[in-house]
Amino acid sequence: MSSIVAASAIVLAGGRSSRMGRPKAALDFGGVPILTRIISELKRRFAEIVVVAAPESEDSLQMDLPAIKIVRDETAYQGPLDALRRGLDAVSNEVAFACSCDLPLLDSDVAAAIVAMLGDFDAAIPIVGKKLQPLHAAYRKRCASALAALGIRGESRLIAIADAVNTMRISESDLLVLDPQLHSFLNLNAPDDYQRALKIAGLAK
Repeated sequence: MSSIVAASAIVLAGGRSSRMGRPKAALDFGGVPILTRIISELKRRFAEIVVVAAPESEDSLQMDLPAIKIVRDETAYQGPLDALRRGLDAVSNEVAFACSCDLPLLDSDVAAAIVAMLGDFDAAIPIVGKKLQPLHAAYRKRCASALAALGIRGESRLIAIADAVNTMRISESDLLVLDPQLHSFLNLNAPDDYQRALKIAGLAK
């Protein structure tokens, strides 16, 4: 039995899902919505889970979520930078793992390992395919103030946080030790990604 880590988990679920054509959080994955699957997996290692969702007027989360805290965006579709700030403000632990709601193969053991790599850094952000993965990363709660400052300056790219705080960049070679196929990092941008994830999980019809 894997132990619970001294950190919270944040799931951002307020995006448009424009390329998918329907809300990604509600896509079926083995008989449950992907968001429910992600939360269930995170609960294996994290005691506190915060979901940052769109305002109720724009809500697509018409599902029964396990006992978690839901934080609402003030304005719909403001992007992940402000959503992560809200999530960090809401957690009770000083460290949080943050991810998007379109990671159906998320592995909470990989998430916990990323948290363990944080050390004295403010953020620990993996690199996959030479690209930073700020929504499969660990942050200290104090990063919320840096995110707020970025927003005030007009920055909307979440990746900007990597240069705004003391960030450990986790190499892909280190990640391959944890997740040889990097399945935990497979995010669903388009219908083809969804079908690929279903096939990997043995759920394709």
